[in-house]
Amino acid sequence: MSTLIADIGGTNTRCALAGPDGPMQLQHFNNQEFSDAAALLQHYLGNLSAADQPQAAALAVAAPVRNDTVQMTNLHWTIEATDLRQSLGFQALTLLNDFEALACALPVLTDTQVRQIGAGQPDPAGTKVVIGPGTGLGMSALVPNPDGWRALPGEGGHASLAANNAQEAAIISQARERYGHCSAERLISGPGLSLIHELLHGGSPIPTEQLGALITAEDPAACASFALFCDLLGTAAADAALMLGAFGGVYIGGGIATRYTERFCASGFRQRFTAKGRYADYLNAIPTYLILADDPTLIGLCTLAAA
Repeated sequence: MSTLIADIGGTNTRCALAGPDGPMQLQHFNNQEFSDAAALLQHYLGNLSAADQPQAAALAVAAPVRNDTVQMTNLHWTIEATDLRQSLGFQALTLLNDFEALACALPVLTDTQVRQIGAGQPDPAGTKVVIGPGTGLGMSALVPNPDGWRALPGEGGHASLAANNAQEAAIISQARERYGHCSAERLISGPGLSLIHELLHGGSPIPTEQLGALITAEDPAACASFALFCDLLGTAAADAALMLGAFGGVYIGGGIATRYTERFCASGFRQRFTAKGRYADYLNAIPTYLILADDPTLIGLCTLAAA
């Protein structure tokens, strides 16, 4: 049975068909051009030939899934599995969190699709964690069980962010005063990078894309903001590794770190990851990886579709 797979983010959606060797007939869409998920998926299906029409769908969404219903966190869409299945005419439709789907890709990523940052050797049977800043901050874990692996969905990106020094404490305090709560996502995300820059340097907020151009151009202030961003990501990743005993490795996904691969790999991320006092040796044994694969969430959905 042919399966439609889609990675529905806060800004963009990637649609494809699940193939034996990975996603096929991939197309990218801007969510703002569509009224809801059904309209976007109907548009994609309308571009397929009659022979390629799928009978099932597996959809990864950048929001928690409760009772087969999703209220998108960074988008105005509501997705209800039964209604969407009926409107698209599918025999089956599965909704899951996008980082739950991404976690399913971790065991099949090749050496060319990841880049190790720092020391550590993975335990093949150890729990794996994936965390990724994009429009928001996703997080999930993959734990071994007798049948292979099980992905654990969660909303760890909305846990409170801890400061590691006085500068971070001041920025987190300002963010908390403005928003009432400073989650990890508040600062470790695309909008969060812009907020870091504003709180660190003052002035008017700079849109994420414009700030990205400044980082690429090696603007000192923008690069300092990105350096702090990487440190905070190291803190959040280490916290997740400690809570879950992630000796299978911690993987960094999302669109931001890979956009600046060399700068991220040379940043203080790994140093911060291991900076946990008495547990520095514990964390130094855990490898960290940057995911370089194109559309890894769709790779995870292919894995699920083939199961």
